[in-house]
Amino acid sequence: MTDRKNPFRELDRLFEQMQENVEEASRWWESEPLVRSDDGSSPMRVDLRDAGDEFVLTAELPGFEKGDIDVRLTDRNLRVSAEREEEERSEDGEYIHRERHRASVSRSIPLREAVETDGVSATYDNGVLTVRMPKTEPSAESTEIDVS
Repeated sequence: MTDRKNPFRELDRLFEQMQENVEEASRWWESEPLVRSDDGSSPMRVDLRDAGDEFVLTAELPGFEKGDIDVRLTDRNLRVSAEREEEERSEDGEYIHRERHRASVSRSIPLREAVETDGVSATYDNGVLTVRMPKTEPSAESTEIDVS
């Protein structure tokens, strides 16, 4: 009997390694969501805590008003965004000074477990948004959450 090597064994090993690399990259992107800040300010900082029967998210949104904030929950993904526009105008003799400023931040946070959309609540106090999300079985619905 001759001992022949399987030419596809190396190919199988390479495909397995490639799959592992793709899965690792996917986990990295989920743990560090993309953050966008249009005005160059610091990105939105969030903490997500697993409190047993619920997830509790706190997000720092200084300078925004309650009406500037949009919170949406889809399946196992919570999206928080805030946007504001300001205009400053002053007149001094011949000179008229006018500036416009726009600030926008957003963050998408993947959740490890499904949450009960009807039980989700959000509050905003002194620049800190708190979202409470009770855990439940998975659902495919999208829900907008009012901020109080």
